Amino acid sequence: MSNNRSTPPMLRISALAMLAGSALAVSGCVAGIASSAVGMAVRGARGEPQANGNLQPAARDACSAHAAQFGAVHIIDIEQRTPSKLIVWGTVDDGQRKRSFECSFGTKITGFTLRPIAARG
Repeated sequence: MSNNRSTPPMLRISALAMLAGSALAVSGCVAGIASSAVGMAVRGARGEPQANGNLQPAARDACSAHAAQFGAVHIIDIEQRTPSKLIVWGTVDDGQRKRSFECSFGTKITGFTLRPIAARG
């Protein structure tokens, strides 16, 4: 049978310190699990973005058609920015000036930006 009076005071202090340290570690773990669960719930509510890399030809065609109103179109690159967003980069030339464009595409055009290209001098 154990007697508390026979346990040295330093051993009791060490045991209490280890117990407190373990409680801190476990509480941090619980907080991490809780924040992970909240993040998963938010992602679930938004839904998973659908990969649309197979839509590159459609993105090229739609963005080219939109850019054509500004001049002759030259596509430079198509980038998969996120699982559900493609970016089409290119230039348009109306015979007097050349400009660059950035076209965002999901399942349709979601954004189009036209910028001047600075003349080299």
